[in-house]
This record gives sequence, C-alpha cells and structure tokens, in this order.
Amino acid sequence: MRLGSLLVTALVAFAAPHSGSRCRSEDAAVRRDWGDLSADQRIEFIDALWCLRRTPSTLPHDQFPGVRDRYDDFVATHINYTLSIHSSGLLLPWHRHFTWLFEKALQDECGYTGSIPYWNWPLFTTNLSASPVFDGSNTSLSGDGYLDHSNHKAVPACPRNVACRQGTGGGCIMAGPFQDWPKNMGPVDRKYYQSYGTLPPDVFAYTPGCVKRDFSLAYLQTQNTAAFVDAMLNTTNIVDFLQYMDPSESYLSGAHGSGHRGLGGMMDDPFSSPQDPAFFVHHSMVDRVWTIWQDKDFVNRRDQLNGTTILFDPPGSPVVTLDTAMEWGYLDGPKRVVEVMDSRSGEYCYRYE
Repeated sequence: MRLGSLLVTALVAFAAPHSGSRCRSEDAAVRRDWGDLSADQRIEFIDALWCLRRTPSTLPHDQFPGVRDRYDDFVATHINYTLSIHSSGLLLPWHRHFTWLFEKALQDECGYTGSIPYWNWPLFTTNLSASPVFDGSNTSLSGDGYLDHSNHKAVPACPRNVACRQGTGGGCIMAGPFQDWPKNMGPVDRKYYQSYGTLPPDVFAYTPGCVKRDFSLAYLQTQNTAAFVDAMLNTTNIVDFLQYMDPSESYLSGAHGSGHRGLGGMMDDPFSSPQDPAFFVHHSMVDRVWTIWQDKDFVNRRDQLNGTTILFDPPGSPVVTLDTAMEWGYLDGPKRVVEVMDSRSGEYCYRYE
C-alpha cells in the first residue's frame, strides 16, 4: 500500500526548490498523438528507430554482452533499474527522463526532427488492430504477433481487477516496419520481479530472437478507456492518481501495466519491454497523463510524490522525496527527483497536444 498524502506533503515542504523558470508554451516542443502525425512524420520516426539499430552501442560489452547497438543501450539500462522504477515512487519521474533521453538520442544521433509521439490508449480499446499505431501498415509500429499459444498458459496470470482472456497473437510480429525487429536480451523470468532488488546473474546475456506481441483487449477495455483516464485525471492528489496509473499492490493493475499487458509478448516483460518500439509511445502517453494532471493545479501538484524506491513499496523501504537521487547508468549522470518534475523547466521544454 502506498504512503499517505500527509507524509508526502511534509516531504515536499522541506525539499530544495526547483531551479530555472518554465519555458513558454509557444516555445515548447510538441508531442502528438500518433494518429495526428502525417505519413511522412510517422515514417521519419520509424526510420530514426532503425537508425539507432545501426548505431554502435556506448555500453561496455564485457558488462552487457547482450547489447548489440545503441537501441540496446536503452534496453539494458531499463533492465538494470527495473526493480526500483516500477510500482514505486520512481515510476513517473524515472521514466520521464528515460523517455526524454531516448528522444534526444533520436534527434541528436539520427537527425529526427520531431518529438516522441504517444499512443492514445482510449481510442481503440475494442479493436487495437484498427489503430494507426498497430494496424500493421508501413506507417504503423506494426501489429499483432503470429498466433502461437504453444508456450502459453490457458489463461495468462491476471491481476484481480482485470478479467483476462487469452491473447490473439503470441508469436513474432507479423507485418509492418518492425516485422524483422530483433530482440537481443530477455525475456527475464518473472519470478525475479518479486525479488525486491536481486537481478539474475545472466540478465544481460545475448538471447537473440524476435519481438513477440499478443494483443489482449481485456486489459485495455478495463484500465485504458476514456472513462478510466478521466477518472484518473479527476483525482486531486498523487496517492489517488497512482492507484489508477500504477498501484503498488502486486495483485492490482493500472493504466500503465495494462497498456504493457494489452500488447503482450515482449511488452509484458517488465525488464526488457523497451525491446518493443511501442514501449516509448506507451510511456509518452503515461507521461502525458501525468503532465495533464500536474497542469490542472500546477502550483500544488508539481512536486507531489508518493511511494518508495523499491518495487511494490515494501515496508521499511526508503521513501521517495524530491532529493532522492535517480540513475540511468551510462546514459546520463544522476539527477535528483526535483530536477525532472516539470516538463517545461530545467532541461525540458515540451508539451502535449
């Protein structure tokens, strides 16, 4: 169970203030719904993703043997911090900066001129394959995987608040720009997701294969609908907001987790989910909803935090404050949480449409 809001308020009151002023809205880069991008804009983003696959890695190979390119640098980094940055007080701030670092790599190293688009969850919860994000066309992020339930349980493990059914895929991505997209690490045995800080010794091993998907609309129809997102945005404190977005109780699911499980396959692996390019448009949407919620009462909500630095917020774990240090390994230097709480100050100057 997450910590109470009174404790959070006390922590915020004694934290160091933000530095710098907000950039003007008219000067901010704009992150848009994938469906609102032109065909050329979508293809530019797709080409930039493939560019990172052709760009050499910066991580040391002896420590990360599964890393084969610049894209994998981000996969390995996410794996390395998984047990701190999910179902905890770090989910939102850590992934905000992680997504921004990925956006900067696309721009600075691959000449991408746009911003990270987002997957607008509520628009296609009844037919994901009709979404321009996942329709399998050459301007999409590809669609479902081949039908392959040979290694699946009859009914996937489901949180208590989702009535799950078997997915419609299970195999490698069938069509579209990422049909031949490789995966070089993972998946990681889910038992390690309950270990409160212990990664398997071979977690960065080279395990070549394809990226799989297994669309399961039951998740999206429960946790990613317009009504669910509206209810999340109508909360007035971060404690309640996170109960919708990412509950710390392991037996519950929120919009964040259901988006991952709704796509299934590689996205359902908490460790190596960035192997699927859909990861970044999903997390752009997570950040969008958080940003909108903050902006509804920015003065009072900008610095609201809740949770600890450990997966599922176990008792006795360090409480996240604005002074908590976060790390991204070789991708960037450490930062305090206070430095990433506003999408339009410090290093950031972006907004959502």
